[in-house]
Amino acid sequence: MNDGPRDTPADPAAPATSGAPACPIAPASPDAARGAAGAPAAQSTTAQRPVRLFFALWPDAATVRALSAWSAQAQAVCGGRAMRPETLHLTLAFLGQVPAELVEPLTRLTLRRPFAPGSLRLDRYGVFPRQRIVWAGPGDGAPALAAEVDALWRDLGALGDLRPDHPFRPHVTLLRNADTAMPPPPPPPALDWHYERCMLVQSAQDGQSRYLVKAASR
Repeated sequence: MNDGPRDTPADPAAPATSGAPACPIAPASPDAARGAAGAPAAQSTTAQRPVRLFFALWPDAATVRALSAWSAQAQAVCGGRAMRPETLHLTLAFLGQVPAELVEPLTRLTLRRPFAPGSLRLDRYGVFPRQRIVWAGPGDGAPALAAEVDALWRDLGALGDLRPDHPFRPHVTLLRNADTAMPPPPPPPALDWHYERCMLVQSAQDGQSRYLVKAASR
C-alpha cells in the first residue's frame, strides 16, 4: 500500500504554536491568510517539472506531543526510526507526481471548497509489514472523515483521473524501518484529534525531503 510521501522534511522555519499545524512555512502570497491561524502559508510553483502533492490533516502542537508519546511507546518494542514531530500528519488523498500546470487549479480548488471540521479518535496501533511501518489510527475507520475524503476525490475528478484503486485507510505514520514482526504494545489512552483544515502539501526534494503547504481549505 502506498503510504504517501516520505516523512523526512527539513527543519521547520519556526516552532509550532498551540492550535497551529506543526508544518510551518514562511508566508509567500496573500492567499496564505486564508489558511488556519498560524498555519503554514501557500507558496507558488514556477518550475514546470511534475510536483509531488498530497492532501492532509496537520495536527496542532498538543496533538503532536501526544502522537510523539505514542511513537516512543511503540519504538520501545518495535525499534525503527521515529518520525520527527513536525512531519506527523494524516494523508487524506495522495496525488503523487502531478503536472506543474495542475498546481494552480489544485490550489484554487483547495482554497474555495469547504471542508467540514470534525474529530478523529486514534485508539490503536497498526503495521504495514512490507513497508516496515508502525502507525496510529482509528478503530472505527473514521466514517465522517472518510465521507469528506470521498467528496474531495469527487471534486478532484474535474481535474483528471487522480484517484488510486486502494480504499482510504486513515493513519498517522509513527515509525519506519520497524520490526513489524513484533506486535506493537497496547496503545496509550485514546487520542482525540480535533481538525479544522485540509491542507494541500508539496513534498519537495532539495537534498532532503521537506513539506511545503500550498493552500488550506476554508
